[in-house]
Amino acid sequence: MSGWQEDGTTVGLTRPGFRDQAGLLAKLMIAPAIIYISAMIGIPFVLAILYSLSDVTTGDPTLRLIGLQNFREILADPVFRISLKNTFFFAFVSVTLVIILSRILATALMADFRGKWLVRFLIMLPWTAPISLGTIGWLWMYDSIFSPIDWILRSIGLLGTPGALLGAQPNLYWLGEPKLAMASVVLVHAWRLLPLATVIQLAGLSSIPRELLEAAEVDGAKGWRRTVEITIPLTLPIISIAFLFGLIFTFTDMTVVYVLTRGGPVHMTQVLSTWTFFKGIEGGDLAQGAAISLFLFPALAGVAALMLRMARRTEVV
Repeated sequence: MSGWQEDGTTVGLTRPGFRDQAGLLAKLMIAPAIIYISAMIGIPFVLAILYSLSDVTTGDPTLRLIGLQNFREILADPVFRISLKNTFFFAFVSVTLVIILSRILATALMADFRGKWLVRFLIMLPWTAPISLGTIGWLWMYDSIFSPIDWILRSIGLLGTPGALLGAQPNLYWLGEPKLAMASVVLVHAWRLLPLATVIQLAGLSSIPRELLEAAEVDGAKGWRRTVEITIPLTLPIISIAFLFGLIFTFTDMTVVYVLTRGGPVHMTQVLSTWTFFKGIEGGDLAQGAAISLFLFPALAGVAALMLRMARRTEVV
């Protein structure tokens, strides 16, 4: 290409090269990641839909479509209804507990004190350790005979003596009674998610300008008032992200329930992820297992859309 100079002569113009087209280059650079993620998620998702509309089993992998029969049978299954209720209960209760405790921990870790690095290291340990190993440790702590939790409760007089608050029996059957089993699973879920949520909340608190906090302190906003009126509104997007990740991890995790209770007692702690495994893998009914797993998709998609919308509305400028 050529163009005119001021003196009337022509000069060659260079056509923009491939590397100068930022938009096209960005699309090409991100394409492998998009293809990989689409294949990793899309192919299993399409297979789950096909399986849920068929009668395929581990013994007979022939794909014969039967329509919505699997979904009708699942909705009539009382165990599925219990699992669906427990999934939402465990997720929202444990994540709410995590958000509250992580805010307290993050606020404490913002202060300067001796040994803070060691405290941060210990808080991160549950997240770095494999969840199966950590849950096996909790399985021992919930033992009906040798539980150290029961030993502590007996030592302080809350258990094992006539008139004790938790009863005169020497041990609590943590995983054998429905209410105690639910509380046990929620506690382990919260213990597992607490480190990640604490780190996220620490990042949010660190992003608040120090000048703003000092100005609020000069105006008389201290302690609880400063937390409610300044730090929580400014870190609400960060809290939303922590809440979102916590829900996703809790909805899709089956390790805690599988190791601790296997859904017992009498399916009282069963969740969708474990019931999918028991039906589809251990029971060999791949079609019903796939149909159960599909109920997780609208719940997770709805939660993700809601949390991301909330984060955009409360974006910190």
